[in-house]
Amino acid sequence: MPHTLLVFIAIAVALRLVALAISIQNEKRMLQSGAIEHHAATSLVLTIAHIGFYVAAIAEGLWRASPVSAISVVGLILYGLAMCALVWVICTLGRFWTIKVIIARDHQLISNWIFDKIRHPNYYLNIIPELIGFALALQAFGVLCLALPLYVAVLWLRIHQEEKVMQNHFHKYGSVGRSLGA
Repeated sequence: MPHTLLVFIAIAVALRLVALAISIQNEKRMLQSGAIEHHAATSLVLTIAHIGFYVAAIAEGLWRASPVSAISVVGLILYGLAMCALVWVICTLGRFWTIKVIIARDHQLISNWIFDKIRHPNYYLNIIPELIGFALALQAFGVLCLALPLYVAVLWLRIHQEEKVMQNHFHKYGSVGRSLGA
């Protein structure tokens, strides 16, 4: 595997660890203030799926030992855009952003032009493009074809669960786009 892709892997893992640290910090603060976590089992499955996707894509990329190609460049660009979306979502949701479904006592419904157009931009603008970009960058086509549909199935369950939680907590949720921390 080219040195460039090894550097990419290191950066991608570091970015995910930074996001995890932000989430954990926000989770602890909210839970200490009386917040309630919902659907913890699904959050755990998604965490395992995300880690598994990364590990499998890295393994396939190392096994393939493919040179950097146009497909890799497309993957790197897509991944970079997905990380920009993640940063935007984290900044927009601030102290309410987590990788879990947690409702704080003082939780506020976040609404802006993207949330009004795309429900759950963290999933659609970050997670899915991130995984596709990561796999393409490493030319992990097997992981992309086999693991992505499984991940999306669990993500669909998560979105469905989060929708119900938000509808129950925010009475105006159905009228405009919104997001919890995720």
